[in-house]
Amino acid sequence: MLDRKYNIERQSLIVNLLEEKGKVSVNELSELMKVSKETIRRDLKEMEDAGMIQRTHGGAVLSETSKGVKEYPYLMREIQNYIEKDKLCREAAKVVRDGDTIFIDNSSTTLNLIQHINPRYQVTIITNSIRLLLDASIQENTNLTLISLGGIFRASNYSLTGIMANEWINNFRPHKVFLSCYGVNVKEGITDSSVYEVDVKRLMMEKAQEVYVLADATKFDKPGVVYLADFSRIDFLVTNRGISYDQEEELKKQGTQLVVASEQ
Repeated sequence: MLDRKYNIERQSLIVNLLEEKGKVSVNELSELMKVSKETIRRDLKEMEDAGMIQRTHGGAVLSETSKGVKEYPYLMREIQNYIEKDKLCREAAKVVRDGDTIFIDNSSTTLNLIQHINPRYQVTIITNSIRLLLDASIQENTNLTLISLGGIFRASNYSLTGIMANEWINNFRPHKVFLSCYGVNVKEGITDSSVYEVDVKRLMMEKAQEVYVLADATKFDKPGVVYLADFSRIDFLVTNRGISYDQEEELKKQGTQLVVASEQ
């Protein structure tokens, strides 16, 4: 598991560099990460096999399916800003109490949340994320009760959506919901990149007693193509860096509390 964590952290950095520069070289990555060129080549092969990048002579570029404002391949989204997303999950897990029932959406940002829940707590988790269910099975934490929503399986991002998923959500009134989004604008609200997840997320927000949105700083003022909700429906916004005074005041006006994840 530890080796896999380091692999994801390296690949997350590679994705960030590709988004910033457009292309990277094996030599550059090897020097930057202090690992061998062979290790970098293995990382690039894994990423190419997953459809995230395209290898070139001596380096890599983003694949055509990973460009533009749309849903990235799931594995691509999972490793983007991996370290920062893990910090958000660690911070959000602090509010989970023994005996809680919670919703967790199908997003790469919330995926690690179950790893940081106090292992002694009895917690029921309702989700439409197949990937989260698989990760929970690896943890083998018998104190977690997992409930999978029904629905249409979307192989591109390991989610369950549609009428059946929505009907299942209506059966629950959980204490908290943890979800993410594509973009954050403190005046207009939060947006997503796909219409397929919007109904499930909105219903989760409607049925939960408290709503937590996890969004790293890269999502602020990032335009998404599908409107999800305004901040009057969001109780807590968990992010990794402070925002401007004006932005924080705007959130307060709408009743949303800002939570900045600890570096520890």
